Amino acid sequence: MGIILKEHVSRKLTITKEKSLFESEREKHLFCSSDQPAEILQRTFKKERSKEYFCFKKHLTSEKEITLYSDYFVGVDWLTKDKSRYIQVEPKLNSKAIESFEEVFDKEIENITDDEIEQLNEIAKKEIKTSNQEYEVDVIGMLMQIMVHPEVSKHTDHLLLIDWEDKEIEITQKQDLLTPFLVVQFLHLLKEITRKGLKKSYYKKQENLRNRVKGKILVGEQIKQNIFKNRLTNTICEYQVFGEDSLENRFLNKVFIFCTNYVENHNIYFKGKNDISWFINYIRPSFEHIGTDINIQEIRNYKHNPFFKEYKEAIKIGQQILKRFSYNITKTTEEKISTPPFWIDMPKMFELYVYAQFLKDNPELQAKNFNYQFSTNGNALDFLICTSDEKIVVDTKYKLKYNYSQIHEDIRQVAGYARLNKVRNQSPLSSEEVPCLIIYPKPIGSEVNTKLVMDLLLVEKINAYHEVYKIGINLPTIK
Repeated sequence: MGIILKEHVSRKLTITKEKSLFESEREKHLFCSSDQPAEILQRTFKKERSKEYFCFKKHLTSEKEITLYSDYFVGVDWLTKDKSRYIQVEPKLNSKAIESFEEVFDKEIENITDDEIEQLNEIAKKEIKTSNQEYEVDVIGMLMQIMVHPEVSKHTDHLLLIDWEDKEIEITQKQDLLTPFLVVQFLHLLKEITRKGLKKSYYKKQENLRNRVKGKILVGEQIKQNIFKNRLTNTICEYQVFGEDSLENRFLNKVFIFCTNYVENHNIYFKGKNDISWFINYIRPSFEHIGTDINIQEIRNYKHNPFFKEYKEAIKIGQQILKRFSYNITKTTEEKISTPPFWIDMPKMFELYVYAQFLKDNPELQAKNFNYQFSTNGNALDFLICTSDEKIVVDTKYKLKYNYSQIHEDIRQVAGYARLNKVRNQSPLSSEEVPCLIIYPKPIGSEVNTKLVMDLLLVEKINAYHEVYKIGINLPTIK
């Protein structure tokens, strides 16, 4: 049985040796039959600047109690070393945390004391803990909007961590985020391949020809299929053909059929704004005359042509999808599935979602104007927007804090980025301060969809600071 957590929350588990107590309340207890404390596995998602980012954190509060903390990532993984329990972090955010985040922004208190800060933090903590204003972020909806823009989608390779070597975890289709994630990535790449036209190449074809010979004769097959059966006018030949029915296109078609079957049977992810059926209808005609007969081993040794760069990524994700279903198409309809441990980086997902919104709302600008992950002196800005007449430092905040001091520390950090010489020297040059913009998820209930326009006169200012602005944007949610 799994331990289900929401994003940015904690759960205390009592360590017990009593099997009956554990069986009756598994959500509250962790069974340990020996005198040694249960060994909790902590997976590292990534390492950046000598810092490890764990998928979730643990803290042994006492010999009989352990606390689990969810953090920046959502996914499913084994919790204990003996593989008896797993942990799942769902993409659910607390709307009250967003409201508390906004309230701190709006406070203008110049001479606040440490006691007053602590009091503000305790009030916010209590309100968040007792609030039921939770909503589930539509991760697949975010990904679909990201994949629309080729300039943004090329940054998705580090969004996902999958451990194919570890033991698989049994979950329900409803808990599965990995499969629709891979399907959306693959279909978007296939749409781009279809738009440009399928790659043509030389490939081998075997055919039982009548009264003629072409290429080379396959002697073994000729004896078995024609000589022994007294078909003396037939010859089994192998020859090269130049066309679209090549090894890589047949592989893509095979995966496309898997994806089509999955979408048809799991429309919970692909309805409303996430309707992906038009993708399938757009792609299908290009593969009508492409076969599906392939040797999986051959595709593993496939050498990629750098001129067709989409093929490399599509084949890589296609291999993951087939592996996900154990190369058996009937598994696309099962209710209970087995999944390898996986994690999705939600702050990175939010950055790319904001990037996609920037391109959508500012069609006069190009990807080069946004300078995604602009780096200098060991610092990495989410965006440094440079237009013909202005420059803006942008920081995205997906994980919202309610701690007064931490929020203001984040604001000062963004303001510090704006003082870097490399930032100030970027075109256009200006002797004035570079304005800063903080972008965060908007509270649920905000009906108006905010546009990420570059006119700071239309953006809310943080009055406690000079030239620092904020804007909340809507996230797709699942009701």
